[in-house]
Amino acid sequence: MKKTILITGASSGFGLMLANKLHKEGFNVIGTSRQPEKYARSVPFKLLRLDIDDDSSIQTFTQELFAYTKHLDVLVNNAGYMVTGIAEETPMELGRQQFETNFWGTVKVTNALLPYFRKQKSGRIITVSSIVARIGPPNLSYYTASKHAVQGYFKSLRFELNQFNIKVSMVEPVWFKTNLGNHAVAATNGSIADYNTYRKLVNAATQKGIDEAESPDAVVCTITRLIEAKEPKFSNPVGKMSRMILFLQNHAPKMFESAILKSVNTAK
Repeated sequence: MKKTILITGASSGFGLMLANKLHKEGFNVIGTSRQPEKYARSVPFKLLRLDIDDDSSIQTFTQELFAYTKHLDVLVNNAGYMVTGIAEETPMELGRQQFETNFWGTVKVTNALLPYFRKQKSGRIITVSSIVARIGPPNLSYYTASKHAVQGYFKSLRFELNQFNIKVSMVEPVWFKTNLGNHAVAATNGSIADYNTYRKLVNAATQKGIDEAESPDAVVCTITRLIEAKEPKFSNPVGKMSRMILFLQNHAPKMFESAILKSVNTAK
């Protein structure tokens, strides 16, 4: 029996690439989008409406999902977005909205599906996080915090779900060429003069990371391997230098921090 895989945020970026790849490989793929009618004719897989910020949308989606399919093997939590900006300059409400989507939205969708996974005593939950959750670079304080919260939540959850044969994994990409960076929400209000020079440098460094990003194929392949792995690992950093970055942070923190500062100060 072919596996049924649910991918949130499947109308663009990692989610769309993954959904297309898995569909071609013969999996039963179900994607979600806030505007499925906008994309349904251009994708070969089923696309359901879901706004992970909206409790009623999650409830309606869950009903529609199990009206469409009686079997679900894998949940890929991919939906989310990025807030950029100097921490002190970022309005609290913008930070709350970041958490509402990246953390609470992800948790709510997962919790809506857990009763089904528990009942069948099997399942996989794969959540797309980010390498920034592990390292905390400048200009991404709320995005980093939201992804760090997601990491912590699922790190605990994996122990609780082990008794039900539900496997939990995180995917932690570096910068990749998707629309995440280009569609980021920038904090533009309340500029503080003391940060004027630094802001220009750090914005340039952030843009450089986006411009020089790798193709997202490696992320899609990593998620595909986790779907098929007998014992999938919890933590899965992906991308050029990702493991070296984590090694330096853990074993040579001064060198790591100097490299981060240098990347900002030399950005143009």
